[in-house]
Order: sequence, then structure tokens, then C-alpha cells
Amino acid sequence: MTDAAVLHIKGRVLVGPEEVRDELWVVDGRVTYERPAHARDVATVSGWVLPGLVDAHCHVGLDAHGAVDEAASEKQALADRDAGALLLRDAGSPADTRWVDDREDLPKIIRAGRHIARTRRYIRNYAHEIEPGDLAAYVRREARRGDGWVKLVGDWIDREVGDLTPCWPRWAIDEAIAAAHEEGARVTAHCFSEDSLTDLVEAGIDCVEHATGLTEETIPLFAERGVAIVPTLVNIATFPNLAAGGEAKFPNWAAHMRRLHARRYDTVRAAHDAGIQIFTGTDAGGSLPHGLVADEVAELVAAGIPAVDALAAATWRAREWLGRPRLDEGAPADLVVYEADPRVDVRVLAAPRQVVLRGRVVG
Repeated sequence: MTDAAVLHIKGRVLVGPEEVRDELWVVDGRVTYERPAHARDVATVSGWVLPGLVDAHCHVGLDAHGAVDEAASEKQALADRDAGALLLRDAGSPADTRWVDDREDLPKIIRAGRHIARTRRYIRNYAHEIEPGDLAAYVRREARRGDGWVKLVGDWIDREVGDLTPCWPRWAIDEAIAAAHEEGARVTAHCFSEDSLTDLVEAGIDCVEHATGLTEETIPLFAERGVAIVPTLVNIATFPNLAAGGEAKFPNWAAHMRRLHARRYDTVRAAHDAGIQIFTGTDAGGSLPHGLVADEVAELVAAGIPAVDALAAATWRAREWLGRPRLDEGAPADLVVYEADPRVDVRVLAAPRQVVLRGRVVG
């Protein structure tokens, strides 16, 4: 190994939930567990160490009104970084954020392209709004633009019905998911209600966002088919306010949203108990600010998920699911240092001592 500036991380390095090492070294921005024979400018960081956290559902480049400019996108990405979220799955954005890939000081983004929604059945300025006959073609296009994911809007309020209803007929879903898989992309879908889930899962979907409509009937189907969920509980917390705002015009929808909110913890706990993979996501970038990943982990614990499992949903297991390394030998040195053991109390995630991104201390 040649002479190089080195960062020495010591304390308790949580390589996995049970695999703990006393130290690691960062050379040329990468992890090694072998002490370098020749090193200069050695800096030392101490504490409890985790791989960079994962926000598996956020929206860089998006706010409540649609796409934002690069300056606003940068602030969003920096907020996530400073919260310790160093890997982001962008679950749909109309903005082009490829420029972020050239910034060594910003988190890595795994993009799902732009949302694909039914005409007039989603938030204005967010999605491609199309009819079922065009769904497969748009899925292919977004699969080629994204980073291995495509995002559908599976259900939304139907103004004629006055409640949540599925957006797509089964034949269109079958064609679309098959098309995405042919392009080498996985498919996820926004779903609040109960009625949209069965067709999506039986058609081969890979993940469902929010998944508040899971029931005793559909939970076994998700478990059997290996469909993951990203509950976004910090977003589901907004349901009562949404219901209050729409109650006068859509009373059935408002009552439905309140029911989904009231059983949100029971739903997530039942999914966990059934063996469904659960990952952390905040839904930041619409109406919510970025940097809430610690809050989402705490919400999973509040739902009754064991602390280590909630932590894994934002670290080791999430990185494996997204095909990104943990704190493996030779991996990019993306890590977060804390004062205390986050496996004991996940609330320490809210106060990172230091953030190291690609081997550099950035926060």
C-alpha cells in the first residue's frame, strides 16, 4: 500500500447487527481492516459506527408544487447527508438530478425516474399522467432513465367515487411490470388503499410504498411473493390533517384516511411479524423536509418493530436490498459515527457525531 492520507475509525464498528470490530481504516476513500504499513496525515475518529443510513423513499428535486431548481435540490441532499442518510432511493422526481452524481460531497441517489400516474389522478406537476394503453411504453422509458427502478401511482382519490380507488386495470399492470423487468428494472408503487394491492402483487411488483392498506388477506400474499414495503410512517402521520382539509368535499375519503392512520402501527407490525421486508423511507421532498431518516427509524420502533430490525431497515439490510455495499473491505467509506450504541436506543441516530462520505469527514 502506498503512502496516503488516512482516516482511522476506532471504537465499535457495526459491520452488521452482530458483527462488531474495534477499528477500520480509510485509505483513498475506501474501507480497509488492515492497518496501512505506510501512512501520513493520520486523523482519528472515535465512537459507534454505522454504514451510511438509507432513505429508501425520498424525492430530491421536488417540493409541494413540482420540480425545484438545482440550488433547492442541493439543500435537500445536504439535509439528508447531515442527518447521516448517505444513500437515497429517489422514488420519483420530475427534476433532472444527474448533476448530483458529480458531487463528491452529496449522497448517492438511486433514481426511479418520474412518477407514472393516471390522468388527473395524482398531485399536479409531479407525474407523467397517462391512460392504461400507454403504461407499458412509459414504464420502458422511465426504466431506461432511472437507476434500476420505476415508480407507479397505484391508487389515488377518484373524485367521482369520492374515495381512493385503483388507478390501473389488471391487464395494464401485467404489461407494465413485465416491461420493466425486461428492461432490468424493479417496480414500486404508491399505494394507500386496500383495493390496489392484490393485482400489483400478483403481477409481480417488487415493492410497495406506504402500504397502509395491507390486511390479513394481503399480508400473506406479500410474504409469499417476497414483496417489500417502505411504510413512510413520518408521512402517514400527516393523514389526519389531510383528512380534515378534504372532509367537506370528500367525506368518505377523509374517513378512510383516518382509518388507515389509526391502524398504521398495527399494519406495520403485522407485516414485520409475517416476514415481509421493511425498509425506511421518509417521503421527503413533497410536503415534508429532508433529513428525517432518524425519525422514521424511531417510528418503526414505536410500531413495535425491534430496535435492531428497525436499524437494519435503514442500514445493513437496506444496502443489500439496493445492491450497495455495507462497511465491506474495499467499499466506499460512507459511514456515520454516534456517541452511543444505536442498537440499544435508536434515538441516538438523531444526533450524528460525525458523517464520513467517500472517506472525507463532511458533517
